[in-house]
Amino acid sequence: MIKMLHKMGVKSNMMYTAGIASIGLSFATWWASKNKEAAGLDRADRWGIFVGEWAPTFFAMGVALRIEETHRDISQGQEREMLDTTYTEGRMPSHARV
Repeated sequence: MIKMLHKMGVKSNMMYTAGIASIGLSFATWWASKNKEAAGLDRADRWGIFVGEWAPTFFAMGVALRIEETHRDISQGQEREMLDTTYTEGRMPSHARV
């Protein structure tokens, strides 16, 4: 799923932003429920907790996407290094041999 999100262009910073927004939204839903509904503090607390539980998921997805971004950069750099040293030494890479 993380690779698919990465291919779709979702970046780790987007997930971190969504996590921070979720914390703000959690407070906003708690406050709105407490002040606008006559259901009481218990219901407001449940709304705040429900939305607040999204934040760790967004942060975890952000970390996973950051690892995916870093992993791709490292693996592409190692491939280039390997090919550069192979060709400068006058050898043909094993996958190109006939």
